Formats: sequence, C-alpha cells, structure tokens
Amino acid sequence: MTTMTTPPTLTLNNGVAIPVLGLGVFQSPPEETTAAVETAIADGYRLIDTAASYDNEREVGAAIRASGIDRTEIFVTTKLWISDYGYDEALRGFDGCLRRLGLDYVDLFLLHQPVPTYFDRTVAAYKAIERMLSEGRARAIGASNFSEQHLENLMQRTEVVPAVNQVELHPFFTQLPLREFHAKHGIATEAWSPLGGIQRYRPADPNAVLNALQHPTVTSIGDKYGKTPAQVVLRWHIEHGVVAIPKSVKPHRIAENIDAFDFELTADEVAAIDALDTGVRGGPDPEAIITTYPKKVEND
Repeated sequence: MTTMTTPPTLTLNNGVAIPVLGLGVFQSPPEETTAAVETAIADGYRLIDTAASYDNEREVGAAIRASGIDRTEIFVTTKLWISDYGYDEALRGFDGCLRRLGLDYVDLFLLHQPVPTYFDRTVAAYKAIERMLSEGRARAIGASNFSEQHLENLMQRTEVVPAVNQVELHPFFTQLPLREFHAKHGIATEAWSPLGGIQRYRPADPNAVLNALQHPTVTSIGDKYGKTPAQVVLRWHIEHGVVAIPKSVKPHRIAENIDAFDFELTADEVAAIDALDTGVRGGPDPEAIITTYPKKVEND
C-alpha cells in the first residue's frame, strides 16, 4: 500500500528541482497511458517522463489536465527524437512535443539519443534546445543515452552543461564511470529501466536473461525490511542520488513503486547490490542508434 507521499526532490545544476522518483511511459500503449498517469499522479507522483518517439505524449498531457493538480506541481519530461536533429528541425520538433502534450512549456527537454555518425546535427539540435531554455519554454535541458565521450564532445561545442543524462541503469548495469563523470560536471543521473526490465524483455542472449527482482541479494534485503524487491532496487537508486523512472501501467505496481521512502539501506546493502553489476547493457548500444532505430516522428 502506498504511503501517498510526494517524493523528495534533487536540485539540478540550474537550480530547478526534480522529483527523485517518477513514472516512465516507455512502451506504455497510448490507450493505457492516460489511466496510468492519472493513477500515478493520484498516488503522489509528480514526475512524468515521456518522449516524442513513444507516441503517447497526447495521452500524458490529457492525464495531467484531468488530474486537477496545478501544472506547476508536475514535472514533465519529454525528448526530441533523432529524426528532428539539426537546428531548425529541432525547433519544429520541440513545437511538436508541446503541441502533442498540450502544454506551454516542459520542465525537462532531452536529446533522446546521440547520433555519433551525425554528431554535427546532434550538436545543432542541442543548440536549438538551448534557445528553448533561454526563452523559458523548457526549464531545464539535457541528454539521454550519452556516453562520457558524447557528453565531452557536446559540452565542448555548446554553452549549457546538460542538467540531466538519462541512461540505462539498474543493478546489473550500474554505470559507475559514467555516474562519476556526471558528478564531476554537475550532471544529474536519471535511470531508465531502473528495475532492470530491459534485461528481461530484450536480452542479447535469451539464455542469459537476468531479473534483478528475483536475485537473492535483493529479495533477502526486501525480506529484512518487509519491502518488495522493486522497492529495494528503487531505494538503491535513491541512496545513490539517482533519479528513477520505473514504467508500469498496473495500478498496484504504480502504487508499490512510489512506496520507497520509509526505509533506508545500509552502506553494506548498497554495496551488495552494486556488486551485481555485469558491465553489460540490456538495451541498445547508443553507438549504433542510427541503424537500430529508423523511426520518424511526424510533427505536422
């Protein structure tokens, strides 16, 4: 049962506060997204994360409007897809995101992926969203799925240090070097697939599927505190200062995931979960994104 408390916040490098836990809607079918977001907001979530490429921005916006919660209290993140990279293209893509969401501004706007083979266009897109930041149409800007080298290259050619880098991060892929790079440069780390679900539904080797929620290290900690494995893993993210956006469309899971603020892990327990790291990502390699994802977003 959820505690019905609103998650605490983390302050980004430009002073904007982001809740440390939110709802992700990656792969949430549009017809299920509105109800999921409405449920999450009713349960105390104040961070909702979507993207142009998810094809459910409209449903997210509808749920926010239906919630009865003041817009200023809900932190909305969306992302620019690679089909809109380039300066003018990014401006149009940003307008498309706002139009689909039905909002005047977003709280965080991210480049969804680096495109290493067309990095000039990646940089141009970021310069466009720097303009959106300066105009107040985005309260913070950043990146998603960028490596240390991608971030270095981006920062050398732009003015605004990303506020956030949203990346695959879970007990089997802890991304310690990247998190250390983020800390050095004042970039917040945000975890997609924070429970490791990517390992289960898109493994490179079907015989090597891993499930963090069934690992004895996690389940034994859960037994100690009377918490579910998901709550333990989300608490692990919180202890590391990582923003987590678990995805679910199931009301009982949405309620369960936010109930991670009435216990703490010891340093030894955090270290034990850290030790599960395999160094192997379960999701797509950002270096190959141009061929892996031929998707186009329509903004008209």
